[in-house]
Amino acid sequence: MKITSSVRPDGVAVLVAEGRINMVTAPELKREVQDAVNGGNARVAVDLSGVEFIDSSGLGALVSGLKTARTAGGDLRLASASEQVSSVLRLTNLDRILRIHSSVDDAYRD
Repeated sequence: MKITSSVRPDGVAVLVAEGRINMVTAPELKREVQDAVNGGNARVAVDLSGVEFIDSSGLGALVSGLKTARTAGGDLRLASASEQVSSVLRLTNLDRILRIHSSVDDAYRD
């Protein structure tokens, strides 16, 4: 998995993940979210358009990131999830907590 991060002018940290999020790579995603929040950007958008596979460890990293962001007064939102990722989120009912937005721009439109 590869993650690139940037911060938009409105202060939203954007993490773009590519590849597979599994037990080997999930800690890196957790660390990236933590680094964004520690850097003062508690509003995080994770772009999942390049993620072809996610397992329970990856889901755990996203839930952990959500908790980290919310504890700091922000939020973690998902964008552009692939069909596999969307399906796993629906099957686990995590799509109720981790809402999928059509794009990073839509994630923080409110």
